[in-house]
Amino acid sequence: MLTVDYDRLGLRPGDLVLDLGAGAGRHSFETFRRGADVVAFDYGFDELPPVRDLFWAMQDAGEAPAAAWAACANGDAVRLPFRDGTFDHVICSEVFEHIPDDTAAMGELARVLRPGGVLAATVPAWLPEKICWALSAEYHAPLATGGHVRIYTEALLRHRLEEAGLVPEGSHRAHALHSPYWWLRCVFGPTNDQNPLVQAYHKLLVWDIARAPALTRTTERLLNPVLGKSIVVYARKPGRAAPRMRAELPESESVGV
Repeated sequence: MLTVDYDRLGLRPGDLVLDLGAGAGRHSFETFRRGADVVAFDYGFDELPPVRDLFWAMQDAGEAPAAAWAACANGDAVRLPFRDGTFDHVICSEVFEHIPDDTAAMGELARVLRPGGVLAATVPAWLPEKICWALSAEYHAPLATGGHVRIYTEALLRHRLEEAGLVPEGSHRAHALHSPYWWLRCVFGPTNDQNPLVQAYHKLLVWDIARAPALTRTTERLLNPVLGKSIVVYARKPGRAAPRMRAELPESESVGV
């Protein structure tokens, strides 16, 4: 399930991409599959070995071009171990709402993005998120366990990106069918995935992702402008890019292929 539109990102084979907060690797895998070089970066080290293993499996199975390069790196979003202007593109999906100092993180992403490069930033959209917060304190309160620390409007996200020195461009909403699922999770407990209603809705979402039937795809497209769970903003770093060098990862903080 992808939140970022790769056409809007402007991804091309051979580009170097940072996927910040890669988690289980959904955007990293798609980036690799499209022939770009990618660094899957996450604060949680335990997330990274399975991502690395799937990179290897994709390459062995011919699901990624032989020339493409992928790696995993562990570290903090407010202290990135990369040189200025390293990456052609940055993807940061559903991360900023977890970071107390989001302005510092955005500044770091702007620093490591090449002039002319594009950042795709996604956060929970205001209305679905407000409902989740109203339904469950557990959903957002436990900072130590990864809770959400703020609710973004699109205007706030654009303002923060501008403060970081980026130029926000287009935007869109995604995953309207996922909003009711999270409202159910909040009603019955964000960590309770055993409730029959929650399980039934989850099966619907899995079926939709696997089959992509016209009925649900059309329904979600119509609902996205209002109920889309995520807002995606694309922002460009001013200037013209110079020829890039591939990123160098600290050996103590990286695993890769």
